[in-house]
Amino acid sequence: MPKPRFRLVCCPYLGASAGAFSPLSAAFPPSVEVLSVQYPGRRGSGPEPAAADIEELAGRIHDELRPWRESPPLAVLGHSMGAAVAFELTRALERGGGAPARLFVSGRPSPSAGLGLRPLETDDDLVDELRALGGVSPKLLGRPAFRRMILSVTRQDYRLNSAYLRPPGETVACPVTFLLSSDDPYVDRAAALAWKGHTEGDFRVAEFPGDHFFWTARTAEFVTAILEDLDC
Repeated sequence: MPKPRFRLVCCPYLGASAGAFSPLSAAFPPSVEVLSVQYPGRRGSGPEPAAADIEELAGRIHDELRPWRESPPLAVLGHSMGAAVAFELTRALERGGGAPARLFVSGRPSPSAGLGLRPLETDDDLVDELRALGGVSPKLLGRPAFRRMILSVTRQDYRLNSAYLRPPGETVACPVTFLLSSDDPYVDRAAALAWKGHTEGDFRVAEFPGDHFFWTARTAEFVTAILEDLDC
């Protein structure tokens, strides 16, 4: 089997585990090895405590990536909350001398744009938000054991995501691709273009039909866009 030309580090969305990227991982050719991040609080993540903020979470991921940073080169992908994690992870990698080849983000306004999220004070508020996004099966949300588990991690993720905000001039050196869906309730084209102010490298927007989780239905097109920008 040929060796991969890139390793793609995938940062999950709010409430998700590393397994959320399994179908995406299977769609890539051998030229790209996918590494999916498991945030604290998920099954199999060990006893690690919750992170205080996105920057701390990205720092932990940076440390865990040490065995994989030499070769082949890394690229970083983040969706929704994961876009903020991916941005901070890229900054940490660049400070540590392991600059990624490219950063891919989707589903979230730029680091300097506040989310303006309404407070979700009750479990029912969180469940309604998850149902509206469509990222979790309604049948699973109806199961008490699963509901308790998903709400425990979702509340923590929601706190991290809603509090994250960076100055307008804060950038990464590597090029950035924003993967934009036509009907994402959180990001329109203007919000996607605002990411251009957070890179010193090239920037482009790749557009797709679909909602917030467009890449689950458009996996082949999503993968093709990433492969084009990685030139593999």
